[in-house]
Amino acid sequence: MATMSELKSAVRETLESRGVLGQLKARIRAEVFSALDDQREPRPPLSHENLLINELIREYLEFNKYRYTASVLTAESGQPEASLDRQFLANEMKITEDPSSKTVPLLYGLVSHFLNSGDNRGKVLLRGPAVTNAAPEHDA
Repeated sequence: MATMSELKSAVRETLESRGVLGQLKARIRAEVFSALDDQREPRPPLSHENLLINELIREYLEFNKYRYTASVLTAESGQPEASLDRQFLANEMKITEDPSSKTVPLLYGLVSHFLNSGDNRGKVLLRGPAVTNAAPEHDA
């Protein structure tokens, strides 16, 4: 007869081999996060930029089968449950796609664009969104 230790080991190996153990751990983390999340503390409004960024990340997470991570992102960020239409997202980001790029998340295409840019200077100047009522800068 198998000992308790052998039984635990066999169950663990079976769950790992079926790919279930990682999913269970992720689900438990998501449930713990949900239970600990303080619903009384209001979240800041979801800006247009954050909506787009979260959607790019969610599309990437879902493509890679990180479903529980995507569910935590949605819950924590206040992102709408329904995904934004990909064409809407591409239009908002001013992205034109070729047929091959439509098989992967937009985030892959953006990263590929910057990695394979023909710009010899090698750097892209990023600008933050226009901010009103910005706090004054402090000297370091």
